[in-house]
Amino acid sequence: MIAFLIRRLLQGALVMLTVAFIAFSMFRFVGDPVTNMLPQDATLEQRTELQERLGLNDPLPLQFGHFVTNAVQGDFGISYRNQRPVSDLIAERLPATMEMVFAAVVLSLVIGIPMGVYTALRRDSWLSHLLQGVSLAGISVPTFVTGILLILVFSVWLNWLPSFGRGDVVEIGGWSTGLLTVSGIKALIMPVITLSLFQITLIMRLVRAEMLEVLKTDYIRFARARGLTNRAVHFGHALRNTLMPVITITGLQIGALIAFAIITETVFQWPGMGLLFMQAVSFVDIPVMSAYLVMVSLIFVVINTIVDMLYFVVDPRLRVDAGKNTTGA
Repeated sequence: MIAFLIRRLLQGALVMLTVAFIAFSMFRFVGDPVTNMLPQDATLEQRTELQERLGLNDPLPLQFGHFVTNAVQGDFGISYRNQRPVSDLIAERLPATMEMVFAAVVLSLVIGIPMGVYTALRRDSWLSHLLQGVSLAGISVPTFVTGILLILVFSVWLNWLPSFGRGDVVEIGGWSTGLLTVSGIKALIMPVITLSLFQITLIMRLVRAEMLEVLKTDYIRFARARGLTNRAVHFGHALRNTLMPVITITGLQIGALIAFAIITETVFQWPGMGLLFMQAVSFVDIPVMSAYLVMVSLIFVVINTIVDMLYFVVDPRLRVDAGKNTTGA
């Protein structure tokens, strides 16, 4: 177990070092930090002084070491566009993104799992065929099209929901949330639906496929032979064994949702990290772009490590394989 954990941590550290090098390369080869931070009429002395202060005259390995050290401490420098520490900007935008992502994950599980179970148990019904047809639309329609259609219907035509922004928020211990205000909840509805639509169809199809496979196994036949009710077989045995891959995919999709919430946040002008990244790209704000890259990669690495550890705990075959490898070594 300990060797497995150490191996995963070393792999994660290697991935993060690679990402850090890519982010560092953005500082070196995408634009000139001195030109971006100083006005056009800056003197040569001001440029030289800023180069010394930023350490741009140091050897590349030393600069990379300083970058990694500062990144570990959460220091990614000053935003070119906002002239503020990047860590402060991310701290302000992170609650909005996390609130939208976790609401989308909850909605995906609450809707996707029952739909998957129903389409597996009633696969010949008209409603099952309808749900599968709708799921194709959920996978095929681009996110920005879904968002625009929702704005057209619920904001322009019906005037029920706001078309942009986050609404009123409440500060709780330095963390802002809109879940405690009516306008915040209204503003959250359409972005969450837009972000979760693909995840709902993904989970529905995964649950359906896994459920159909599990229902064919020998232990399900044995459970039926023991005289258990359909409810006990379907939900006490089949669904329980179906949910493990669903939990795995959901965990991995959290990182994907955070990374790819950019489109949803742009469509609805949601003040999260994705919108901050898009604004940084428009203004070539390298510190913000680098911080976003490192943070999203860290989230992926952490979630993948946790999922691997859960698999190691749940699946005894991995422990047996690890023991054989250790013995063979």
